[in-house]
Amino acid sequence: MQKMAVLLSGSGRTLDNFHDRIRAGTLNATIEVVISNVADALGLKKAENYGYPAFHAVGGEATNEIIGRYDVTMIALAGYLKLYTPPGNLKRNVLNIHPSLIPSFCGDGFYGHHVHEAVKARGCKVSGCTVHFANEVYDEGPIIVQKCVPVEDDDTPDDIADRVFAAECEAFPEAINLVDELGVDYFWNRVGS
Repeated sequence: MQKMAVLLSGSGRTLDNFHDRIRAGTLNATIEVVISNVADALGLKKAENYGYPAFHAVGGEATNEIIGRYDVTMIALAGYLKLYTPPGNLKRNVLNIHPSLIPSFCGDGFYGHHVHEAVKARGCKVSGCTVHFANEVYDEGPIIVQKCVPVEDDDTPDDIADRVFAAECEAFPEAINLVDELGVDYFWNRVGS
């Protein structure tokens, strides 16, 4: 079972998904602590309502100091909009979700709605999401799970975003369960990193 720190910057929709799946017994994890780089993030309020320790922290050092107080085996970046450097003992244990099929529409500046607008502008027929290990470069760590969704000609970026988020709700828990089952090294070794 994975013991997670969840880092977020916004509304906490992914936190909601984790919480619901843990309660349903379909996510093999616990949430030990929730941290946001945004003081008034709705996700922090949700964490408190769920009964999780919840903190605001600015910068990696402050974030890592809080994580160090808890027994954490995995860090889940759940809409955390900062490049993050974890403590050394968790360097290979940071999972991120990206709202495209990496390597398309990823890297610095490609987050949230920017991705869906770019997908629409390019006329893509599919989009999706990627759960991957995070490293020191945006969206370049080993891929764990990808989910594909169709893009219709008359879709707006909001339509694409809704479809991709529904896929994210399946992909992120699936990825956490796979890492729990196969181990972190399996994924890092698979890509020769």
